[in-house]
Amino acid sequence: MITRLLLIFALSWCALATSGCFDTNPDDQELPWSRPADWEGGVPGFGG
Repeated sequence: MITRLLLIFALSWCALATSGCFDTNPDDQELPWSRPADWEGGVPGFGG
């Protein structure tokens, strides 16, 4: 009985841990991953 409950609990936990939501809204992806942000790549201390 306990073994069956542990198995159900473990399978339920694995199912919840590996599931998720994915939104493919193109508006959420304004910048491609390979392009640096505006603040990256400059010399530290020099704003501009």
